[in-house]
Amino acid sequence: MQHIGAREFAALLVGDGSPAPASARPLLLDVREPWEFELASLRAEGLETLNLPMSQIAQRVAELDPSRPTVCICHHGMRSAQVASFLEQRHGFASVTNFTGGIDAWSVEVDARVPRY
Repeated sequence: MQHIGAREFAALLVGDGSPAPASARPLLLDVREPWEFELASLRAEGLETLNLPMSQIAQRVAELDPSRPTVCICHHGMRSAQVASFLEQRHGFASVTNFTGGIDAWSVEVDARVPRY
């Protein structure tokens, strides 16, 4: 499984200084509960985000494209690591990455406007 930190992800979104084309951006799979997603979310122009709680992944995995690059995020990176491993090992996802540090790291390292909880 691959890992990416908050600053690396921010750089990925910007690329060479201009926003990366949508086709080059991964799906951001937020595996937190809906109340967490509503409280604090990573938002970026052109970034497709899907809030799919960890508890629903097994039942809804068919909604995801295993060939699309996917970055899994949660609060601190534990749930997202489990989901990324599940998608990679059990469902053959070609490019799945865990967002190390989660939304909390994003708030601390990249965008302090995102609430910490």
